This record gives sequence, structure tokens and C-alpha cells, in this order.
Amino acid sequence: MYLLRHGQSQFNVTYAKTRIDPNIPDPELTEEGRNQIRSAAISLKEKEITNVLVSPYTRTLQTAEIVTDILKLPVTIEALVREHAFFSCDIGSPASNLSKAWPHLDFDGLHEHWWPDLNETEEQVKVRCQEFQQKMLALGDWSKTLVISHWAFIRGLTGEEIINGGILNIDLATIEI
Repeated sequence: MYLLRHGQSQFNVTYAKTRIDPNIPDPELTEEGRNQIRSAAISLKEKEITNVLVSPYTRTLQTAEIVTDILKLPVTIEALVREHAFFSCDIGSPASNLSKAWPHLDFDGLHEHWWPDLNETEEQVKVRCQEFQQKMLALGDWSKTLVISHWAFIRGLTGEEIINGGILNIDLATIEI
């Protein structure tokens, strides 16, 4: 399985400078973030990937647009790979708004207010990562999946921290969460 962290967002830029939450709910990618993802997608072209799972935040959906434009793969919305709800950027957009912005994607399985309150604990993230792992292992061909997600989810799943636009290739069956 391949894990791809979304490209740099408006939140990432401001928070990196100030270390203060800039109150930007569900931020978009910056131009730098788009460039990071174009490079990542090109490096993924030679991989044997057959499908893409994406978190329902705007920054990951924009990341998926760039990736799938290059890789020509189907996209499935997967709320389990969402961010750890802690900062303002972890407040999502309602499913109805997302379906208007991305009418070609299926948001039917997503609740209108799908993100948790901003007090999600590390333990809750860990449980979500375990649920995702079990769900994917039950599907079978998880090794050919690209998951477009977030720093905290990737860290919760693998124990590793990656940069915006970073890619991690993992063996989901051997990870201990």
C-alpha cells in the first residue's frame, strides 16, 4: 500500500511560521502544494496502483484530482483516513458541499457532518487506524492501493511522520498499531 500525504495547504504555511492555529477550516492546497503533488504523482506512475482512497477534506480531494489526472485511476472516499481532529483545519466541509464541488465523486456514504469534534484523542485515532487496517486486509488486494491522507493518520498507522507530498510504501499486514 502507498500512503501519500496531501500537498501543502494554506493552513500548513501559516502554522509553520507562527505555530498558532490560524483558524482556516478545511483549507485548500497552495500552488506549492499542487507542485508537490504533481511530482509525487509522476513518481507513482511506474507503481502498480489500481485504486485510490481519499480523505474527504478539501486538501486531500484536491490532491486526488491532481494524482488521478496523471494516473487515470478511480477514487473512493474513505472517512477513516481523515485527519486527527485537533486544529481548525480539521473542521471539514459538509458532504453536500463536497458533492457539489466534486460531482464526479460518490459522497453518498458520507454523513453531512462527517468530521468529529476538535477533541479527538490519540487513542481514538489509533482505534480508527486499526479499523482501517482490518477493513483493508479483509478486502484482499490492498497492496495496489494509494491512500491520500494526513500527517497524523499516517503517523497513527505507521509510526512515521512524512512531509507534505511525501509517499510511504507499507506492508499493511505487518504493521502493529
